Amino acid sequence: MTPDPHAALMAEGDRLARQLTQTLRVTTHDPARLTLLGRSLALNLVNAFQQTLEHVTRHAGHPVHAQLTCDAHGHATLHLTRAGQPLRDLPAADLLRDLLWPRGHLHPALHAHLQDGLSGSEHHATRALVAALRHPSVMKGMEAQIRAVLPRS
Repeated sequence: MTPDPHAALMAEGDRLARQLTQTLRVTTHDPARLTLLGRSLALNLVNAFQQTLEHVTRHAGHPVHAQLTCDAHGHATLHLTRAGQPLRDLPAADLLRDLLWPRGHLHPALHAHLQDGLSGSEHHATRALVAALRHPSVMKGMEAQIRAVLPRS
């Protein structure tokens, strides 16, 4: 049976939620919200990166296609190709680590957004998630990942 890349990405979100448990102040009422937050971060960051990478590289004249697949161990991975030729595989876990923990720790403002996402209404949590996704440290990490794929000239 072929592993499902979407299910693997959701599993990555669950792992991310467990990792956030070590970072955020979590109460006994927060696990469901934290799981939703982890899965939302994983899904949205990987999809945003995939679309942004394809858009930027296409406009730079070096189009890269990124397809969500699973590696040999069933982990979510972006398979990057240029003109049908494999470039490299980028594990979703590595991408999320580089975007959220670029120097081994969560940026304080990003931490605040995610902590804020654990409280309030669903609408409030959604706004906090969007703020985290748009945080400059996440955008800089995305830019660095895209630059690593573009050919050096």
